[in-house]
Amino acid sequence: MRVLIVGNGLAGTMAAKTLRELDPSIGIEIFAEENYPYYPRPNLIDFIAGILPRERIFAFPADWNVRQKIGLHSGSPVRRVNAEKAEIVLEGGATESYDALLLADGSSSFIPPVKGIEKKGVFSLKTLNDALAILDFLGTHGRVVVLGGGLLGLEIARALRTRGAEVEVVEFFDRLLPRQLDSEAAAILRGQIERTGIKVRLGVATEEITGGDEADGLRFKGGDSTSCSMVVVAAGVRPNVSLAKEAGLAADRGVLVDDGLRTNRPGIFAAGDNTQHRDRIYGIIPAAFDQARAAAYSILGQEKPYQGTVPSNTLKVAGLYVTSVGLVNPEAGGAEELRAVHQEAGVYKKIVIQKGRLAGAIWMGTKKGATEISRAVSRNIPAESWKQALLEDDFDFTLLD
Repeated sequence: MRVLIVGNGLAGTMAAKTLRELDPSIGIEIFAEENYPYYPRPNLIDFIAGILPRERIFAFPADWNVRQKIGLHSGSPVRRVNAEKAEIVLEGGATESYDALLLADGSSSFIPPVKGIEKKGVFSLKTLNDALAILDFLGTHGRVVVLGGGLLGLEIARALRTRGAEVEVVEFFDRLLPRQLDSEAAAILRGQIERTGIKVRLGVATEEITGGDEADGLRFKGGDSTSCSMVVVAAGVRPNVSLAKEAGLAADRGVLVDDGLRTNRPGIFAAGDNTQHRDRIYGIIPAAFDQARAAAYSILGQEKPYQGTVPSNTLKVAGLYVTSVGLVNPEAGGAEELRAVHQEAGVYKKIVIQKGRLAGAIWMGTKKGATEISRAVSRNIPAESWKQALLEDDFDFTLLD
């Protein structure tokens, strides 16, 4: 059996690793657009911050794929999938046949249609080459606007601030991390971020990136503006679906798959950020990992259905640990919300109870209990009898096992 994998990000690499663990004899070939072996995307942040040297970005030793008998074709982008012939077409026209094909080509940075977005000095961060370009430009341009106050935007802002840059975060919504936090937690986070010297501007829509050939500022709807010498766009990502659509695969916002990560064409599977499962696109590391393993089992005819992933994010911003898991902003009247707030310490805890079960949590300003509360939410445990005690600093989470 010959399995081809398009993309060497987390989903593609973990699928290859799982396939090899399950079957030492099958052929596995990965085709990647980038010229680098697999690296966890979060490592780019520490690389930009100067915390992680370039050689330590990568997840595995240089000869890992050779020892695993996995072919890795770096700098070999797949331009077309011919499902009728069961083959892929590489840049340059060479073809490779397959018995099973996994599309794990991920997502791309979303670049909003803002006037002036094409100017020199405007960047996004998705690849190692993006990170290298940002660092090169930063050397002579130290005033940065980060366009986007989500997870990636805040991490980029922290990294650039660590490098000594003047940084301002601009967010369209009225709070930071609008998907992961509620208003109260976001206000605490903003205060902590601003104490590090990062400026925060909320509730504004960018109308234009100003300047000649090179960016020198942003103008907002309503007339306000800010100056800068560099812009980093962190406005989210969009699944890569063009390859799948051109091959005749069913796709909506992402490539449509069933619980076995199968597409509508026999022998073709999809996993990771490009995938839409039960009408949901996750775009998070745990989902890519879960889907990759499930896809590997399915490719080999060993059913291990993918049932979805509870959204979970953990990061450290301005020295503040933030964990957000499950449902954190329920619709009015749809759930019970309980909080414990210690404003001065920057500690905020919140749990969401829905139909008597733990449906979501925010754990900010402390690591204690963060892993345990995430696990409890993922298990959707009955929580009525524990709901007040869960927020106490000394709660014994082993009681929930």
